[in-house]
Amino acid sequence: MFMRIALIAASLAVALPAVAQEMKPEEARRFVVGKLFSYTCYDGTQGAGRIFSDGSVAGTIRISGSGPVRYAMLPANTIRVKSEAVCASLKGLPWEPCFKLEQVDANTFKGTVRGLSFATCTFVKRNPRTNIARATSSSAPLPLRASIAGSN
Repeated sequence: MFMRIALIAASLAVALPAVAQEMKPEEARRFVVGKLFSYTCYDGTQGAGRIFSDGSVAGTIRISGSGPVRYAMLPANTIRVKSEAVCASLKGLPWEPCFKLEQVDANTFKGTVRGLSFATCTFVKRNPRTNIARATSSSAPLPLRASIAGSN
């Protein structure tokens, strides 16, 4: 009987969708800073990047999912953790957008511009070592073979 209940509970836990939980600014800082994330946005824009502890950003962006992938860097204090929100200070933008950040799971969060509920991006944590290896590998892997001196 206990096994049936445990099996049903486990099945429901897997079947039910994960509930996203809004992160407070300091929680978001701990979850994001220094880690590499890939992202995909509502309009098809995609890329990968990292936010550093000084609020600077470095990464790639491909606007609307087409065209060239561009490398971009934003200076220190671009991303600011305020007491009530995480906001961005972008030169030339007449307002400072702030974000609602929801943790989806241990590796994923969604960011939405407050007041623009359609403007959402999904961020997935990546292992930077595998991404570097994948990005620098331009051909098929080399075959493995024993290397013993004097043998062919």
